[in-house]
Order: sequence, then structure tokens, then C-alpha cells
Amino acid sequence: MRPPPRVRRRSCDAAGDWPDHLPPLLRRIYAARGATSLALAQPRLAHLLPPDGLSNLDAASALLAQAIAEDRHIVVVGDFDCDGATACALGVRGLRLLGARRVSYAVPNRMVHGYGLSPALVEELAALQPELLVTVDHGIACHAGVAAAKARGWRVLVTDHHLPGERLPPADAIVDPNLPGDAFPSKALAGVGVMFYVLLALRRRLREQGTFAGEAPDLGALLDLVAVGTVADLVPLDANNRALVGAGLRRLRAGQGCAGLRALIEVSRRDASRLTAADIGYAIGPRLNAAGRLEDMALGIECLLADDPARARDIAETLDRLNGERRAVQQQMTDEAERALARVAVGAGALPPALCLFDPEWHPGVVGLVASKLKERLHRPTIAFAPAESGAALLRGSARSVPGFHIRDALAQIDARHPGLIERFGGHAMAAGLSLRREALEAFHAAFERCAAEALTPELLQAELLSDGELAAEEFCRASAEWLRDGGPWGQGFPEPQFDGEFDVVDARPVGERHLRLALGCAGLRLNAIEFGGWDGGRPPPRVRVVYRLEPDDYRGGDAFQLVVIHRQPA
Repeated sequence: MRPPPRVRRRSCDAAGDWPDHLPPLLRRIYAARGATSLALAQPRLAHLLPPDGLSNLDAASALLAQAIAEDRHIVVVGDFDCDGATACALGVRGLRLLGARRVSYAVPNRMVHGYGLSPALVEELAALQPELLVTVDHGIACHAGVAAAKARGWRVLVTDHHLPGERLPPADAIVDPNLPGDAFPSKALAGVGVMFYVLLALRRRLREQGTFAGEAPDLGALLDLVAVGTVADLVPLDANNRALVGAGLRRLRAGQGCAGLRALIEVSRRDASRLTAADIGYAIGPRLNAAGRLEDMALGIECLLADDPARARDIAETLDRLNGERRAVQQQMTDEAERALARVAVGAGALPPALCLFDPEWHPGVVGLVASKLKERLHRPTIAFAPAESGAALLRGSARSVPGFHIRDALAQIDARHPGLIERFGGHAMAAGLSLRREALEAFHAAFERCAAEALTPELLQAELLSDGELAAEEFCRASAEWLRDGGPWGQGFPEPQFDGEFDVVDARPVGERHLRLALGCAGLRLNAIEFGGWDGGRPPPRVRVVYRLEPDDYRGGDAFQLVVIHRQPA
């Protein structure tokens, strides 16, 4: 249904200030990602950007310091994804650590309240009698909700990282690195990262006020939460975020994470001592997200706030079960979407430049995963819609995009061309959320396709795989695989190394119903490989070109390693 991806090798110059102990393979990998020294490739907390430059931190820390001094009730309002949950837990734990005695939290239910601080959620929050609301990972687009809170006499601090619209909500203070004129050098902070910086500024203010009798509390103890939220939200891992994530991973590997994260690592059957950013992205994050997708993210936040290991384990097991249910729902929805797209392609002769799908039976908590899966498979900007609730006239959509097509800007363009067509939208370059009336779906679909057709060239509609080139024969070893595993954190903007080359297919056999185990020949070597989802019922050709990752094979142990095939085509 789509052309095979282009494979392009990164160019690099391994020259730089590298220590003698750093393997040449890693020097090459780091240089290809723009790093010229180990300090830039693996930044430590000592290199963390100072809070200076992040707009409105003084006003935010003053609001919080006053609330603590006057023993006011602070309610941290979270969001129903992993970034929002970790940011909420970070806010509650951090404020308590800094002396706040009356701190609680709230989180919208996807099916009941919709996204963010809404007037409906504000009405429910009245029972808590809050005096200061602190939004985390949202708020920049919550004009009506912030106004409703202000009308009740509450103060509101918005902490967010999403792109603002033309006007800002009427909050007492807004901290967002993407505000116009904000001078903070990194625009890549996740919501949990923004809240961490707010806590740093608050600690500095309280220290200057002489609040602490002895040493100021160690906020570094909360970096496990920052790492998980940052990786799970797929924000670019620039040097600043890598410093935050690296420090959080070191805490988790040392068994110093909060009880909830330790329990989630256990139920996901990961080795804590070797935990990587990929483990967060593929195991921990999805289990936390499952609560917000299928039930209530309060369950995920309770897991992160639990101090009793037994309680944390009980909640983690529930999240693990929910994640299994989520996978089943996601697979069913994705299969239905692909069948519908196959009919579209047959009728039109080719896929359109953008995809817009809706099914009245779909679950609104899973449409983002379906959009992401289809975008990856078909390399088209994709929006999947579901009813906001069963039988509702309002639809909630989740959008995922491809490089070269800024999805939030596209929605803004559609909104400008067709005022009132979209009820609400927000997001980033590669992901966004929106809501619209069911009767507006057909008109929106046409507008979305037209917008994509204007912007997307044939080159942009062909996926591209970036490779770090070929590995030399002597680099096919367990040591190389471990260097690559431990050389991160890898993620968006600092991608995990992957290589390409031509191999003879020595052996091929299915594993389970969908996977393919391969033995590949190269330079006299016989290399074990696995291609997840690669079994199609037929034997591969005798010689193939493969894009792959090199990983330790911990199942076999010893000196074992394997190639994890990302893409395969005839040589």
C-alpha cells in the first residue's frame, strides 16, 4: 500500500574530544548525532540548564511559597497520559517535600470530563475547596476551565509544555517554555520537566527566605518520575532532557525509584539493574497509560504516590492487566481500520495523502495508539476519531503526523479556513488532539486531506530510515551490543543506533504466529536475528538487505547477541 522506505546513512566525523576508553563505535554514533564530546553525548546533572530564562518562574514560585506559608490547600491537576501522571505525582511529592501540608490532586476522566481543566472538572473540584490549582502537562489551552476556577476565587498556576494559541488563559501565572518570548534555551521539556523546574525555583525561593532549618530537600530524589514522563511523552531528548533522563535512570537502576515504579518494573518483567529508556517507552509508560485509556488515571497516580510496596505492587498488577486489555482493544481497532483503508485504496487506486478514520464503536482512549500504528505502517498523517462517550454527538480525535507536516499548524490552518468546524484542538508538530461534532466529520475530512495535499510532496510521503552504516565483522559481538545499550539514553532527537547491510539468509523459521527467527550470513559469520511481526507465511529470498539494531541476547546469556530486524527487503 506504500512504497518501501528509503534507507539513508547518516554522515559523521568522529573527530572530537573523546576519552581514550570510549569505543570507536560509540564515537561514531555520538558524532552522527551532533555530539563532539562525552559531556555533550552523556550530559550529567551538573550540566543541567539553570531555571533562569524560563518565563514567569518568579511569579509561579511566589504563588506556591505564599500558599505554603499560609497553609492554603493546593490541588495539583494532572492529565490522563504518562507525562501528566508523573508530573502530577512529582508535583504532589515535591510540594510535600518542600513543606506544603495541604496538597491533594485531581485528574480528569477521559470519558467524563474530556481533556484538561474543564468547567465540568472545576465544578467537581469545588468539593475539595482548593485555594490554588496547579495544572501539569496541560492548561495552556484551557481557557474556559481556568476562567471558571478564577470565577470561584481560586488562584491558578498553569504549568505546561504544549504550544500556546493566539491568546492565553487568565491564570495567575503560566510557565511554559513555548510561550512567545520565553528565553529558556530548551523547548523540549515534557510537562513533568516543566514541573521539575518550577520545584527548583520554589526551593530556591524558600532557601532565600530561610525556610529550611538545615539542608534544603533533595529534589534529585524525584528524578525517576521525571525520566519516565519525559521518555514516555516522546519529546526530543536534547542534552538537557538527556541529563534529566540519565539521572532518573541511574536512580531506577540502583533500586532508588519510588515504590510504584519499582513495582511496574517488576510486573513488566524488566531487569531494573539494566533498565533503559526503551524499557520505559515500551513497558512502563504503556502500563501507566493504560489506566487513563481504559479506566481512570487516578489509578496510575496512586501507584506513583504509594509508599507501601505491597500497595504499589497491587496497583501495578491491576495496571498490567489493563495494559493487556488495551493491547487487545488496540489490535481489534487497528485491524478494522486497515480493512477500511484497504477498501479505500482499492477504490481510489492509491492511498490519500492523509488518513481520517472513525468508528462509532471505537474507544476514545485508544484512538491515539491506532493513529500512531497506522502512521507508522502507511507513512501518512493520520487522525482516528471515536465518540467522546457512548452514543455522543461529540467526537474526540487523536492525530499523528510524519516529518515535514506540522499537525498542530495544519489544524490551526483548517480552523482559520473553516471557523467553528473544530471545537477544540492542541498539540505539537507530530501529535495533536481535537474534538468536533459528528456532523462536521465529513467536512473536516475533506479539509484535512486538502491541507495535506497542499503540503506533502511525494518525497515526504515516502518513509525514510536513517542508518548508522554497516558494522565491521569484529563489531558483531556482545561487547558492542552492551556499549550500544548502555550508551544512551536514546530517544526522540537522539535515536537509538541502527545499522544496515546485506546478508545471506541461512535459515528462517516462524516464532509464534507473527514473528520470524533468522540466521544471517555475513563475512563468514552466522548471526542470530529476530524480526517481530515479520512472519508472512513465506520464506525470505536468499539474500536480503536489512536495517537492524544490535542487542544483547539476555535470554541465551553469556556472549550471546542478536540483530533485531527493523526493515527487510530483497538485496
